[in-house]
Amino acid sequence: MDRWIAAELAPALRRSGPAPVAVDLGYGAAPWTAVELYQRLAAVRADIRVVGIEIEPERVAAAQHHARPPGLTFRRGGFEVPLDGLGAQAGSGGDSGATSGALLIRAANVLRQYDEAQVADAWALLRGRLAPDGLLVEGTCDEIGRRQVWVALDRDGPLTVTFAARLGGLDRPSDLAERLPKALIHRNVPGEPVHAFLRDLDRAWAAAAPYGDFGARQRWLAMARTVAADWPVVGGPRRWRLGELTVRWAAIAPSGPGPT
Repeated sequence: MDRWIAAELAPALRRSGPAPVAVDLGYGAAPWTAVELYQRLAAVRADIRVVGIEIEPERVAAAQHHARPPGLTFRRGGFEVPLDGLGAQAGSGGDSGATSGALLIRAANVLRQYDEAQVADAWALLRGRLAPDGLLVEGTCDEIGRRQVWVALDRDGPLTVTFAARLGGLDRPSDLAERLPKALIHRNVPGEPVHAFLRDLDRAWAAAAPYGDFGARQRWLAMARTVAADWPVVGGPRRWRLGELTVRWAAIAPSGPGPT
């Protein structure tokens, strides 16, 4: 996910004003996701400010040992991501870090415990905290990031859905269904677009089995080329080679009432 974010956000990072801000919302029991996000984005923009936000004060206190102000800081909070002073280190007496919004809000495994009906409001709240060219990346992954699905949104709404896997050991693409974000996980049933998309991924994966002799990556590439003929897949072989496949949100959005 970090790799995709760094590539997708790179143009906005480079043209942003001083000290753009990225938020790792709900980083969890340990701060490693925020640390790794900072390392990835700092390679693109050295003055990036990554703010890890957690609701549990004990987690915030423990994370302070890994802070690298002003580039990486941690604070307590929830969905009410503040617009002002996001990048400031409390009590630093320096630059306030004021910003018109975050260039990135990444929320991984945050909405999984919410009801599907609550997703739209959560998305709207977080989108309202974005900078004009910012991204909200919301999704679900397994414990060590081998299988992930996330939605990318801008201030106007959802744009794309990315399916990503460590290809070694992947039996079939629909194994990613258990990592669908809350907006889609209950929609993986016949008649829903996301179900049809996963079905077509599995069919293309099966048809590409001969490419498996050259490795799982070649098989994934062959699958992606087949699926791209019928679905609005974005990106290309450069991203597919990394075990990613991104499709337009509109193509697999819930067919009935759902988040927007």
